[in-house]
Amino acid sequence: MIKQYVIYRRVSTRKQGESGLGLEAQDRDIDLYLQNYESSEFEVLNTFVDVESGSLTDRPQLIKAMNLARQSGATLLVSKLDRLSRRVSFIASLLEDPKIRLKVACMPHADKFQLHIYAALAEQERDFISARTKAALAQAKARGTKLGGLRDSTGERNKIICQQAQERADRLEHIVMPLVQQKKTTRQIADALNAAGVQTARGGQWQSGQVSRLIGRLRKK
Repeated sequence: MIKQYVIYRRVSTRKQGESGLGLEAQDRDIDLYLQNYESSEFEVLNTFVDVESGSLTDRPQLIKAMNLARQSGATLLVSKLDRLSRRVSFIASLLEDPKIRLKVACMPHADKFQLHIYAALAEQERDFISARTKAALAQAKARGTKLGGLRDSTGERNKIICQQAQERADRLEHIVMPLVQQKKTTRQIADALNAAGVQTARGGQWQSGQVSRLIGRLRKK
């Protein structure tokens, strides 16, 4: 019996959608899953792509993908859980839908319970990061930094973002710099980070340009 799949991909910005950034990484994950973890003969009924925020649940292409999966009995396949949604409530409702079977390429052996737990933990982490940023802004205001105007507030926020980026870079120094010393390319380093399960700040996969910026931060120390 041929196993059927409906593939869904999502990027957050029009620029990413037009350039292929993000979509290429999702395609790679999905291909890896189908070639290495699907032992049966299979066919892809259709592929749907949204250029929308993950917080939205009424994305038009997602609705089409879910409807096709329900009608055909095919498995809905995504590269990562956050490509489907960043809302744990939405993911939970989808997992409870008896007419939808879901597979996440980068978590090939995860069952419904594990996917639910992963979604809940990811949402908690995003909430914590948001709270941490707000706390840092409040501390800056308490120190006398003027945050009343848009420019001042944005400037202080950018400082915090830069500081957090440097902290993440420092944590990866012991992995990245030995590879740099071995004359590895930024593409090879990105592949090594992805293979090791190290995610970017946004929870995605590494690209060559991101590695270049990471190395630049480490070299400026």
